[in-house]
Amino acid sequence: MKATYHKYILNFKRPSGTSRGVMTEKETWFIVLEQDGKKGIGECGILRGLSIDDRPDYEEKLQWACANIHLGKDQLWEDLLEFPSIQFGVEMAFRSLASENPFLLFPSDFTKGTKSIPINGLVWMGSATFMKQQIEEKLADGFRCVKLKIGAIDFDKELQLLRYIRLHFTPEQVEIRVDANGAFDSNEALCKLNQLSEFELHSIEQPIQKNNTDSMAGLCKITPFPIALDEELIGVFTVAEKENLLLKIKPQYIILKPSFVGGFRGTQEWITLAEKHNIGWWITSALESNVGLNAIAQWTFLLNNSMPQGLGTGALYTNNFDCPLQVSQGQLWYSNALNWDLDIDTF
Repeated sequence: MKATYHKYILNFKRPSGTSRGVMTEKETWFIVLEQDGKKGIGECGILRGLSIDDRPDYEEKLQWACANIHLGKDQLWEDLLEFPSIQFGVEMAFRSLASENPFLLFPSDFTKGTKSIPINGLVWMGSATFMKQQIEEKLADGFRCVKLKIGAIDFDKELQLLRYIRLHFTPEQVEIRVDANGAFDSNEALCKLNQLSEFELHSIEQPIQKNNTDSMAGLCKITPFPIALDEELIGVFTVAEKENLLLKIKPQYIILKPSFVGGFRGTQEWITLAEKHNIGWWITSALESNVGLNAIAQWTFLLNNSMPQGLGTGALYTNNFDCPLQVSQGQLWYSNALNWDLDIDTF
């Protein structure tokens, strides 16, 4: 078996804002496996400034993984514990190589095109006018769950945007999730949660920065509406560490990005623990290209989670790869009438 890795820069159609700043491009890496005339591809979806494996030796570790591909998927997963995005890329590449079609990793009613996955519509940070425009577009496109990035513009303006949605749509008509990306100060977080609760929100992701576990546990205990952990899960590697974190904080939900938490295997560990402790969960992408998004979506469908998932990021880039994934009326579909425009042999 031969393995190679390849860097690819994804360009955003328009600058995309979070409380950590504005992104115009996103680096990703592909691992390509070749054996007996067949090829498989996996994506290592690193997000600089956020992924735990954003380290100076990242490319060196990719090189090591390719040189030691003979160790096999399971041993490599163990050896790459501190590099969850490479764990995922390797896992995906092995699955792709073993499949009849390198992009059809988990055949199901989803890949047959007969069933879909409900997803949330993502509203990026920006001016109040820009965010209002995005909200209107998502609602017009049939989304019944929208997720707003908050924490970057004036909080009162963000409250006005939420008020605008609720003036026109009840919680039964549109579910609202907000994502603070850790933007709230611990001392003011509860006050802000109380103000946000007026709008009957589904949940808030990561209201305060990660690693403030005492404060987060306190918030989860008295919050007026559910809190979902996201960044908090990054860099928690072993099953024991994962369970200890959930037992200490006791969140209402956890949000799982396979590229951040060790691929399918790492994500499944979190799901098993969450269900053991009656914690809700859903899956989201981490701004991967359509290669990674395709794998995540196919796997997610098999989990039978009826909540809207965070898998609507395929249209963010000018140079993504055309693929069978399509968004329609707030649902992610797999259309077999559409083909991939990515030839693995070009790598």
